[in-house]
Amino acid sequence: MDSSLLERLKGKRAIFLSVGGILLAITLFFILGGQGTSDGANIIVDVEKGKFVVEVNTTGELEARNSTLIMGPNNLRRYRIWNVTIQKIIPEGTYVQKGDFVAFLDPSEINGRIKDTEERIEELVAKVEETRLDTALQMKEARNKLINLKYAVEEKQLILDQSEFEAPATIKKAEIELDKSLRALKQEEENYQLKSLQNKSKMRSTKSDLFRVQRDLEDMKALQREFTIKAPEDGMIIYRKGYGGRAIKEGSQINAWDLVVATLPDLSTMNSITYVNEVDIRRIKVGQAVTIGLDAFPDKQLTGKVTDVANVGEQRPNSDAKVFKVTVAIDKIDDETRPGMTTSNNIITKEIEDAIYIPLECLHSQADSISYVYISTNIGYRKHEVLVGETNANSAQILMGLSEQDRIYLSTPTNEEGEILLLKELDGKRNEAPKKQVTDSVPSESPDKQRQKKYNK
Repeated sequence: MDSSLLERLKGKRAIFLSVGGILLAITLFFILGGQGTSDGANIIVDVEKGKFVVEVNTTGELEARNSTLIMGPNNLRRYRIWNVTIQKIIPEGTYVQKGDFVAFLDPSEINGRIKDTEERIEELVAKVEETRLDTALQMKEARNKLINLKYAVEEKQLILDQSEFEAPATIKKAEIELDKSLRALKQEEENYQLKSLQNKSKMRSTKSDLFRVQRDLEDMKALQREFTIKAPEDGMIIYRKGYGGRAIKEGSQINAWDLVVATLPDLSTMNSITYVNEVDIRRIKVGQAVTIGLDAFPDKQLTGKVTDVANVGEQRPNSDAKVFKVTVAIDKIDDETRPGMTTSNNIITKEIEDAIYIPLECLHSQADSISYVYISTNIGYRKHEVLVGETNANSAQILMGLSEQDRIYLSTPTNEEGEILLLKELDGKRNEAPKKQVTDSVPSESPDKQRQKKYNK
């Protein structure tokens, strides 16, 4: 064969081998792209084994466990005053001593009532004087009438005495006239007693009205003095939250049925008041441990326990979901802790020892509720069904389908394809059940647990 032709054939063979090598390298790159911790788009993480903590995370607010209430005026309803506006108030958080000024309420309505009452007193004083004069005049006339009747009796008696030697008819007539005068005198004496009692009663009634209105005036002036609110004890002022969680301020109103203006909290013991949504409330029980963070001090961590769980849900402002109030008693606080600080509460509902768990981002699901992950292999990856147990804010417990030696994709791999390898097609062993649990709260069965029962049969 011609040597030039042989050289040309060798050159073409070399070009073919080079192109084939490049194509093979590109193929291996895509097949083995998942190997390693990260190749840019794909991130692979290890399956972890250890203590798995199930938590419910909520936001709360610090509140003193015990407080002294600072109240508004007590007798507003007695005088039909239903709402009072706060004209002046000292800043929240101010330290006060007993008797210090706290707030001043608008006194215009009570001032109007006092003025009306004073006018009423003037009218009653005039009425008392008028009644006194009328009764005095009536009693004077009654006494004069009695005197005249007594004179008439004496006159009739004298006529009778002088008729001793007159005819019997004349004597009889004189006796009758005397008897009539005596009866008239007796009747007038009785009328005088009744009129005296009547006039005394009229005077008592008029004076009683005056005394009652005068007492009302004194009580109103005492109530007026209560419009200047003072601290009942030493402490730091924390104002009452009004509608929508807004703190009381100048221009706010207090009503006759809710007179609390502010509180003087006992800073030695505090609670974190939080609200748990109706989905998670079934997990919360009294006595559960809580770790508490403070937004104001990110490096500070407190501990506490759930002491109260509301039985009835409520609708919070700016929220469509029903929530339940949960009270967390804080074990120990320091001087930097203040009421009203925002807290992050991690309520520990369960602890599982030696659990297999993965990040939530690794979990994927299909329309038929099959949960699966992408397991990294020597030649790429495979879709693998898993049985999910408990979950928390970041991770999910895996009951079946993974071991701690596995490595999985944190997100869907590039060029994802292929069928899911189901649990019933594997000889995999179910992960060990929890060895220790802090609480007995049992959530309703998930679709994965229902399917597990089916496989076990």
